[in-house]
Amino acid sequence: MKMIADKELRLALGNFATGITIVTTQDDRQQPIGVTASSFNSVSLSPPLVLWSIAKSAYSYTSFAQAEHFAVHVLGADQAALSDRFARASTDKFAGLNTATGLGDVPLLHGCLARFECATEHRYDGGDHMIIVGRVLRLNLPDPQREPLVFFKGNYATLRGSNQAA
Repeated sequence: MKMIADKELRLALGNFATGITIVTTQDDRQQPIGVTASSFNSVSLSPPLVLWSIAKSAYSYTSFAQAEHFAVHVLGADQAALSDRFARASTDKFAGLNTATGLGDVPLLHGCLARFECATEHRYDGGDHMIIVGRVLRLNLPDPQREPLVFFKGNYATLRGSNQAA
């Protein structure tokens, strides 16, 4: 069987449009941790389960691998800058942001399309990623009528069209 090149696989996967989320938790020193993720997905309605995955090479990997709680924030089309902020390696991605505190003392971002506060239910090895399944304990839908931020072919997009990433 022919080996699939990483670049070829990434290009093919880029044809699947995904939503953009920011996943937050806190580290072992109770400092806020957050990362942009497009790997968010529903698993089950009963019980209410969702999943996402994080690269084992990510700076925040250890914090999420050990976290008992996390929150998933679904971003709106007007939140590309926030997505970029949490996608970059940084010492304090939360600097200057107005946040709240959720279940398990997880930092919560405001102004998202939806927010899922979760307790970690399962962790699975997924090659170069860890797959994290969470039980949704609380959710928030502040403005479900807004357009979502979408990622397609390596760029941000909306449901009406696409725009180049910064």
